[in-house]
Amino acid sequence: MPFSLWISLVAICAMGAMSPGPSLALVLRHTLGGGRAPGVVAAVSHACGVGFYALLTVWGLGALVVRVPPLFQAITWAGAGYLAWLGIKALRAGRAGPLEATAMATTQRQAAREGVLVALGNPKLILFFVALLSQFVTPEMSVAAKAVIVLTAMIIDGGWYVLVAVSLSHSRVLPWLQARAHWINRLTGVLLLALALRVVAGPLGGS
Repeated sequence: MPFSLWISLVAICAMGAMSPGPSLALVLRHTLGGGRAPGVVAAVSHACGVGFYALLTVWGLGALVVRVPPLFQAITWAGAGYLAWLGIKALRAGRAGPLEATAMATTQRQAAREGVLVALGNPKLILFFVALLSQFVTPEMSVAAKAVIVLTAMIIDGGWYVLVAVSLSHSRVLPWLQARAHWINRLTGVLLLALALRVVAGPLGGS
């Protein structure tokens, strides 16, 4: 793959990763609930889910999923339902008082599971990769070049959200966030529920 083309790929993947959405809310929630380690685990596991969709795209399966309305609709409803469930959980946690809100503890295992499921349950990622990433794939492309596309998408997504988790878990930032955890939980819950409704209503760009 020419370097100039790879730079374009990097820019598109970065744009998708940095756009606000359920992925950011996920990393925020696990960093707030468990500190740096769960936040980083959520970021890395989310990147694995992104890598799976990137792999489908370079294999040509992503476009096939979009062309099969029942399958794509099933993924859409499942993803919206999961985002709504996470939103309700966050809202329920947000009802606690300021001192109790930080007790919404999370584990690295929970962070890993939810990181993958949020990525796989987000139909926007399928559309994002099919619409943009598939432009970099040609029939004569080598396996190595396809691997570069998949790894680039994974590394940029994971790297961005790891950076977010590390920044939020800074010794000066995390106590400030935890002191306002009940409000952050409520805001995150509303965001996730709104995103679930938007997923049902129609696709959006980004992740």
